[in-house]
Amino acid sequence: MIQPLTIPRGPIELAADLHLPDSRDDDRPLPAVVLSTPGSSVKEQIGANYASRLAAAGFAALVFDPAHQGRSGGEPRDLEDPYRRGEDISFAIDALEVLPGIDPGRIGVLGICAGGGYAVHTARTDHRIRAVGTVVPGDMGASFRAFQPDGPVAGLDALARARTAENRAGAPERVAWLPDTLEDAAAAGLTDLDTTQAITYYRTARGRHENSTNLRLARGDALLIGYDPFHLVDPLLTQPLQVVLAGRRGNTGSYESGRRLWELAPNPVDLMVVEGAGHYEMYDEPAYVDAAVARLAAFYAEYLQASVTMR
Repeated sequence: MIQPLTIPRGPIELAADLHLPDSRDDDRPLPAVVLSTPGSSVKEQIGANYASRLAAAGFAALVFDPAHQGRSGGEPRDLEDPYRRGEDISFAIDALEVLPGIDPGRIGVLGICAGGGYAVHTARTDHRIRAVGTVVPGDMGASFRAFQPDGPVAGLDALARARTAENRAGAPERVAWLPDTLEDAAAAGLTDLDTTQAITYYRTARGRHENSTNLRLARGDALLIGYDPFHLVDPLLTQPLQVVLAGRRGNTGSYESGRRLWELAPNPVDLMVVEGAGHYEMYDEPAYVDAAVARLAAFYAEYLQASVTMR
């Protein structure tokens, strides 16, 4: 069962779907999991694949469009601001805490790809989050620094010049996350398996959604270059941590960032490597997603078992 929700977020609102179990054994308020999804994705894509399965396992699972994206409010459009992405999670928890039928003392978070980094960064300082799960967690800061052909400082200098030019022209630049077709990717020399699988998911009928524009505001890249999702994880991320990784290592860096997170976290409790899976196959390949959710559901069942009264 899916219950559409509108989440107040200061002057704007976030569009959300609350996935609920179709049936329940008792009237006890439900434990809940807030999902933080990959960059460029909307709630009907990867988040829904995981939320629907978590609901079938007995959890309330809330997935939302980030601010400035999808059907959520926020101007300018297509902004990927890692700090606002983290704040979105806390606003989602605000909404869950006062929702009838939800136990505010049993709320966890699940972050996927870039959303994994955002979830961890938020959970460090929002300790209403009682358990942290991640699937192929990405470090967007490391990725965007690596994307700069002449290094991150030169990249920031170029972005500064570009923003000045945008201000003078009055037309903010948008760039594509991915080539729109496999043919476009091949023409650009992007033939590696991860890129082709990303395009196959996001830009074909397999996973494409009309509310996912495949565009991001270029000026937001400066924020991503300077971002470290794991900063102060060691002293602050005291919640139990589950990390799920794809066994086939590719160029997304999620295997490496997941291992780094595991080593940094003070309370890691379960590490799962899904053998044979690639990063993007963890988005929707049923066998891989089912395996990950089975492990995640057991993790949340254990660590969201007891309600915690905040004082």
